[in-house]
Amino acid sequence: MTKAMAKARATPSRACPVAAFQKMISGKYKLRIVWDLKDGPRRYGEIRSGLLRGTEGSAEITPRVLSRELKALTQSGLIDRKDFGEVPPKVEYRLTRKGRSFVPVVAAIREWGERNLGEPAALADAAE
Repeated sequence: MTKAMAKARATPSRACPVAAFQKMISGKYKLRIVWDLKDGPRRYGEIRSGLLRGTEGSAEITPRVLSRELKALTQSGLIDRKDFGEVPPKVEYRLTRKGRSFVPVVAAIREWGERNLGEPAALADAAE
């Protein structure tokens, strides 16, 4: 084995940033949650209500799915969960610095969608 081959084996290959990004935002609701939190902290029920706006004909998000998405966003460092330690429970979610830096990316996706998916037929095709 040559020195170069030994070094290549010893140095783990870096993950593809596109694949890492895709994994971080995978899921039906993550981008929409980040977009909703751009305006400030929200409680669980407010986030859930925000996700249900403008989703005519789609199924309601289940509490289990929303909790899973919020947990994944927290683990990825995009949002922060603040538990006030009260009864009844009061928990708020807010964007972290990393999450706030992600908002322009979501805005660009939104603008692209408005330009390219603005036709009702295009939106229907995209939803399938």
